[in-house]
Amino acid sequence: MTLADRAGIDFHRSPASDATEPPEARGVARDGVKLLVVRPDGVSHARFADLGEYLSPGDLLVVNNSATLPAALEGRRDGRPIAVHFSTHFSRARGEQLWVVELRPAAYATGHLPDVEVGERIQLPGGAAIVIESSYPEQGIDGGRLWMARAILEGGVVPYLARYGRPIRYSYVPRDWPLAYYQTVFGRHPGSAEMPSAARPFSAELVSALVADGIAIAPITLHTGVSSAEAGEPPCPEPFRVPAATARMVNFTRATGGRVIAVGTTATRALESTVDSDGIVHHAAGWTDLVLGPDQRCRVVDGLITGWHDAGASHLLLLEAVAGRDPVAMAYREAVEHGYLWHEFGDSALLLP
Repeated sequence: MTLADRAGIDFHRSPASDATEPPEARGVARDGVKLLVVRPDGVSHARFADLGEYLSPGDLLVVNNSATLPAALEGRRDGRPIAVHFSTHFSRARGEQLWVVELRPAAYATGHLPDVEVGERIQLPGGAAIVIESSYPEQGIDGGRLWMARAILEGGVVPYLARYGRPIRYSYVPRDWPLAYYQTVFGRHPGSAEMPSAARPFSAELVSALVADGIAIAPITLHTGVSSAEAGEPPCPEPFRVPAATARMVNFTRATGGRVIAVGTTATRALESTVDSDGIVHHAAGWTDLVLGPDQRCRVVDGLITGWHDAGASHLLLLEAVAGRDPVAMAYREAVEHGYLWHEFGDSALLLP
């Protein structure tokens, strides 16, 4: 059975539910966005700043401390402008730099370029270039969305992007915003093509209040790739690290009756990639290709803070792996009915099955 066969819940929402700008531009604080809370006893509507009211001393929030790269560049293909989105970095011998990239039409058009060929050279700003080496994740796929490319430039790709890049944005956001709007309060290690957006509503003040109330916070690192996956497309492998201290905190929390609440699908994926058959989380670093869903439920994550995902996205199956199909379906019905906003600048949900 393919991922598309397990497409998860279905729903329909209005285009007006797109969050077209950061909440700050609407006069709303980061932690002032809506928060839908789903618990066994029903649904509550709150603000994200109220998060502490739904948590208890001894609970543990696991957050992603990956910082967002300005991963979008204007490239030129045979002299014509295109958009180049850097996604995921791979190491290679001889000092070459391999990155997974997505090539798209210029001017924030929808969809990827369907006619990319191995061996193509794409010109980038400042005299740099990339050369397409193979389709990704499988080689020999014509018309694919992602490609492995060799970067030809002075120095590393990350400092190059810092000089020439801009944050990836899609057509539902009509104007550019500075990179700071795409960072979370936890971001420490640059590497994500797109913001680990479930943590965006956290403010420094909210974090301080949570810690003062006895709610612990522990980091993982998972560098996210581009999020423009097609309906039914599984998540690609991503680099991650679960520190030993975080593994100890997770295991202690579970042993003492607290809840482990993952902030985002990235934190969930990282934690669940390190748990053994006895339910113990271990320090680990590497790549995860874990795909969670109704037939592979979470073993250590007790709850989830998340943004809102489109129908057909593999993220919905991960939500079901945490909370179950019916609570997730109920959350999405409520979100549509009550005008919640989607995407990285949108509203949030707290799922506590």
